Amino acid sequence: MSTPALLSISHGTGSPAGQASVSALVAAVAARLPDEIVRLGHVDVQQPDVAASLAAIPDQRPVVIVPLLLSAGYHVRVDLKKQSAGREGVTVAPALGPDPRLVDVLVARLDAVGHAPEDAIVIAVAGSSDERANDDCRAIARELGERLGADVSVGFLAATEPRLDTAVASARATADGGVVVATYLLAPGYFHDLAVRLADGAPVARPLLDADEPAPGLVELVIDRYRTAAR
Repeated sequence: MSTPALLSISHGTGSPAGQASVSALVAAVAARLPDEIVRLGHVDVQQPDVAASLAAIPDQRPVVIVPLLLSAGYHVRVDLKKQSAGREGVTVAPALGPDPRLVDVLVARLDAVGHAPEDAIVIAVAGSSDERANDDCRAIARELGERLGADVSVGFLAATEPRLDTAVASARATADGGVVVATYLLAPGYFHDLAVRLADGAPVARPLLDADEPAPGLVELVIDRYRTAAR
């Protein structure tokens, strides 16, 4: 049997910067897997969608879908399974998070912003109507706090509470120093712009992907999700 194709599926974004950063991640994965089929598709907003992406891969080739999503919400648990149900030989890998390699990138982004030990850290996450996805994000916040030796609170950008602006205000009221916002978002786009607006002047770290080269840990994470599902 031939090895499975790797179909990376992002949420999709209207942001050209976000589109470029996600494409760069998939290109870096493809460079690491030169003998495999590696493609990029989208579950929302952009084309090709899941069905078109699968149709572009030869019918006889099994496929591993790797969600380029940070938590297992509706898109992972429902959309991807529904949208790939018409084709045999498709396996949907877990979401990228939680994973320590994501924490590595969060720490590097915070270091680039600059934060003092006395600063409060609030992590901005998209938020989901699926509480299991929100729990995934809370788990990342706890891992980040353990890595930094600090309390890290969570501020949501949609779907649930507390909203980021509320979380920032609460942290500011009790912090010995300032407030710095870590960004648990994959790429630039609407939610990162919203995080900057809701941060009320607090420094906001860049998302996990941006105009720089993808972190090696992110590339390795996608490949690990693929290889584990392929087995």
